[in-house]
Amino acid sequence: MKSVALSNPKMVLYGLALLALVSWLLLRATQYFKKPTDYPPRTPDVEKRGSYFKAPPREPGVWEPMDFKRPTAPPAPDWDVHTSKPKPYRPFRHGPYHITMGLRNMNWDEWIELDSHYMKFHTDKANRIIDRGSKCSYTDPRAFEGAVELLEEFCAYLPERYPSLYKGTAVGMDNLLTGEVFNIVEQPLIEDPMQMAGRMVQDDLAIMFEKEDGQYYLLAGSILLAGFWKLEDKLGMPLSEIHTSGDVPGFKEKLEKGMMNFFRRVQPNGPVQRNNYFIQVDDELAWSSSIGDEDGAEGTVGWFTAEKNKAIEHHYFRSERQTLRRLPRSGGVVFTIRTYFHPITDICEEPYVPGRLASAVRSWGDDVSKYKGKDRYQDVLLEYLDQKHKEQVEAGLPVEKEDEVRAYPF
Repeated sequence: MKSVALSNPKMVLYGLALLALVSWLLLRATQYFKKPTDYPPRTPDVEKRGSYFKAPPREPGVWEPMDFKRPTAPPAPDWDVHTSKPKPYRPFRHGPYHITMGLRNMNWDEWIELDSHYMKFHTDKANRIIDRGSKCSYTDPRAFEGAVELLEEFCAYLPERYPSLYKGTAVGMDNLLTGEVFNIVEQPLIEDPMQMAGRMVQDDLAIMFEKEDGQYYLLAGSILLAGFWKLEDKLGMPLSEIHTSGDVPGFKEKLEKGMMNFFRRVQPNGPVQRNNYFIQVDDELAWSSSIGDEDGAEGTVGWFTAEKNKAIEHHYFRSERQTLRRLPRSGGVVFTIRTYFHPITDICEEPYVPGRLASAVRSWGDDVSKYKGKDRYQDVLLEYLDQKHKEQVEAGLPVEKEDEVRAYPF
C-alpha cells in the first residue's frame, strides 16, 4: 500500500520544502547560541561588529556600570615559570600585504600570557620604574578608578591561571617567586596603580576612556618595554591622534573609521586580540637605541638614525600580541601589549619562516616600508632569508603543504 505523501507529487514537494525550512532554522539556532570563541577568527567580522553582543545605546562619554564577571580561568596546563617557552607567534603572511586592524576573538582563559622569560621582563621593568618613574607609568586622576579595576581583575585572574606563581589574598595577591605583596585595598595605594599593574605581568598596559566628544583618550598606562614609543609622548591624546602622530600607515584611509566604531561598540563580554611584527637592529627590549636617544630632542629620533645593513646577527624579530577588552565598571578599554623578542637567526631555523617572511617584507608598500624602517636593513635581511629558504627547500621542505601545517598567526 502506497503512502498518501508518496502518491501525491505536491505533498512530496511540500515535505521537502518543510524539511529544508526546519534544517535552516536549526542551523541558524546553532549559530545564534554559539559562544564568541566558537566562531572562526575572521578579522572583518570582528572589526565590523565590535563584539558578538549588540551595544546598548548611550550618550558619548557616559558609561553605566555593567554586571559582568569574567569566566573563571582554569590553571594554564603544564605551566612552569622556569620552563614554559614563549609562544611562537609568527604573524606574517605571504604577500600581498593588507592593512587591517587584524582583530580576532580571544579566549578569556588566555588573556595574559606568562612564560620562562618572566624574570627577565620583571627585572627590566623594575629597572625602568626606578630610572624613569612617571615617564613610563602614570594614572591620570580621572582614570584612577579604572586603573584600580584593572588591578582587581589581575588579582582575580592571575592566581587562577598561574597558581604556582601567584596566590590570592584578602587584600590582593602575593608573588610566590619574587616575594612581592600586592595590597590593592589599603588607601592610599603604595604606588601608582598602573605602575603596580605593570609589575604583575610581562605586558605593557594602557587604558583608554571615552569623553563627551566621543573620542577615546589615553589616560592611564604602564609602557615600560615598548621599544619604539614613549607613554609621555602619547598620554592624554585621543586615539586618532596617537596613530596619526606616529605616522601609522593607512590609518586615515583604511583604519580610523572602523577603529572608532569598534571602540564605541566593544562590550565587556567581547574581548579581542591581534598581533603585529617589526624588525629591530639592536638587542634592546625596552628602547631600541638604533632609532636614537630615548630622551633625544624632537626631530632626532627615527629610523633615519639607524646604521644601515648591519650584520644579520644584529637583526631581531619583535612581535606584539595585543589584547583589548572593556572594563565593566569604569567602561575603560584596556590594552595589554606583550612583546616577543627573538634573534632573526633563531626563528629562521623554523620550517617555512624564512620564505614567508621574505615574501611579507617584499610586499610592504612604501608607507609601511618607511614606518618599519625597511631601507635600513632590507639588503642584508632579504639576502639571508632567501638563502635560508633555499636551504630548507633543498633539504626537502614541502613548500606546497605550508598551509596544512602553519596556521596564522603562528
